[in-house]
Amino acid sequence: MEKKQNKVVQQITGIFLPMINCLTAASIIKSVLSLLVSLGALSVTSGVYQIFYAVSDGFFFFLPFYLALTASRQWKTDPFITLMIPVAMLYPDLLSILENGQSLSLFGLTVQPAIYHSGVLPVVLAAGFLYFVEKPCDKYIPEAIRGFLKPMVCCMIVLPATFLLFGPMGTWVGNALTDLFFVLYEWNAVVAGAFMGFLIQPMVVLGAHWSIVPISINSIACNGYDIILPLLCGAVYGQAGAALALGLMQKTDREKRRVAFQASFTAAIGVTEPALYGVTVPVPRAMLSACFAGAAGGVMAGLAGTHCTSFAFPSILTCVAYYGQGFGMFLLTMPVCAAIGFFLTYVQKKAIMKKMPHQEQNGI
Repeated sequence: MEKKQNKVVQQITGIFLPMINCLTAASIIKSVLSLLVSLGALSVTSGVYQIFYAVSDGFFFFLPFYLALTASRQWKTDPFITLMIPVAMLYPDLLSILENGQSLSLFGLTVQPAIYHSGVLPVVLAAGFLYFVEKPCDKYIPEAIRGFLKPMVCCMIVLPATFLLFGPMGTWVGNALTDLFFVLYEWNAVVAGAFMGFLIQPMVVLGAHWSIVPISINSIACNGYDIILPLLCGAVYGQAGAALALGLMQKTDREKRRVAFQASFTAAIGVTEPALYGVTVPVPRAMLSACFAGAAGGVMAGLAGTHCTSFAFPSILTCVAYYGQGFGMFLLTMPVCAAIGFFLTYVQKKAIMKKMPHQEQNGI
């Protein structure tokens, strides 16, 4: 059982690790642009901002293409057939329908609205499913017609599964957890804060966090503030602390150490994807430690009643959006939760290091 778990972790890490450097670079560029704009040193209408924002935000928007490529290398599927999956997912006309809350009919079944840009789970699951579809195609389709018939058969099977099942999955999970959050919030804000703080980073992995975005934006537009976004701050800095701890643990592999330190830095400026995909997800104990730190941050924000007055995911670079009620606690959440994430991870050093030799080829 342990060998199978290690193999799954290695495969998942093998999908994300090749793009971690570009992911980190895009994160830093995006954060620097945000900082320059907030300081008044750069205008959002300037050519410099628009061009560099395009490459930084565009990387996240078109992330499914990168995932399709790395997944195809990991699972030995045809890379060009694998890329047909995100081509369909991110086709502008289709994207505008499904991401604007509308549905479609496919073979008499309803394709539910979902968020596909920046998505992780749908394309990874679809690429994994493609592996099992390609095998019988290679075996049973005559070689003379396989060149064009194999992509057709694969698309006919994989794309319906993607749009009917894999795509909406993150939305279903996100909506269910968000609804549960509001039930808890009406009962006790502190418990609701711990709940959302603990789960938000796993939700990012599933792509379920997008369900929060329209709720927060609508709350700010109607009420002038949002209560959910402040609860997420501790989770961001919990990831930073856990990644830093893993970097300090790694003594022999300089590349893994460098990736962990880079991921810790990008998490500290508000972007957790490099920490998640390259560092903590492959080490469940570290991921769990970061989640507990997130829960602590949710409790702190819930106790203080911290508000967000404009839409911005929490970080040191966007703290001006949280100025007002509970602002002092918001700032305190950052070092406290980073310390909790670091401590809970580092005290498990012996157990974590036992697992590391099984992951020499992929990830931390």
